[in-house]
Amino acid sequence: MILDIPNSAVGLAVREVTRTRNAVDINTGAATSDLTGKFCSPHGVHWTFDTYGLAAVTGRALVKQGGNTWFFITADYAFGHALERDTASFVESGGGKVLGAVRHPLNTADFSSFLLQAQASKAQIVALANAGGDTINAIKQAAEFGLAKTGAQHVAALLLQFPDVHALGLEVAQGLTATETFVWDLNDQTRAWTKRFLTLNGGKPPSMIHAGTYGAALHYLKAVNAAGTTDATAVVAKMKEIPIDDFYTKGSVREDGRVMRPYYLLRVKTPTESKYPFDYMNVLATVPAEEAARPLSESACPMVKHG
Repeated sequence: MILDIPNSAVGLAVREVTRTRNAVDINTGAATSDLTGKFCSPHGVHWTFDTYGLAAVTGRALVKQGGNTWFFITADYAFGHALERDTASFVESGGGKVLGAVRHPLNTADFSSFLLQAQASKAQIVALANAGGDTINAIKQAAEFGLAKTGAQHVAALLLQFPDVHALGLEVAQGLTATETFVWDLNDQTRAWTKRFLTLNGGKPPSMIHAGTYGAALHYLKAVNAAGTTDATAVVAKMKEIPIDDFYTKGSVREDGRVMRPYYLLRVKTPTESKYPFDYMNVLATVPAEEAARPLSESACPMVKHG
């Protein structure tokens, strides 16, 4: 069984290997929604989040708030392309317009030329369809450019995870909108797990990928135990049969391999709003699983039976 796979291009390649071998892949880090679309597999599960869910929550929310014109700064590989595609679809269906997009290589250090193009577009929303170090660098440099200083443009990080906010600091990250599926401070269970994680991880805070990888491994082991075998087809079928019930996930694995879970629309607090360590985010809305997952009626997954 292969877990995590924090890159969509690699995730799609691994999917092809496990599809033809007696192996399971549970993507907790790769985000492309194609993993439960045209590249779905009876050996594969998409656990933590996907580009459709991120787009559905952030794209819908910002258009409703009046963000009608968009410009994308997109990582030039499978994840970035899928996130731009899925978000643009929600923007346009909500009555918004995409004014342009620019692609950047993975692990880009200098975003100045891309930010200048975004600035020149005069789009209300400058959407970062990237992740990790690229997102952090782009946000820091956007602040240096004064991109959002006038209020005419707003930077939206389409995948901004909790450790990214920690790395940026509230002075830089304050006011940013984020969409996540794990909020460490949501309830007693998430707080207890996070406390254990911090002890084992040198005080560094968890991401939804950390929480997802832990929960996915636990559910896989429960399925192996229930199935009485490690045969990939049998285990994934059992994973779909057994409800998921842990500190993070109360849900199920759908027939296309998508884990059905709520998403949370978040806003980064100002430094004065933060009252205790890691108190970084306000939950603006909880989006039910049915609204955050692509409807099966629109699925390209060959395992889904369309009536």
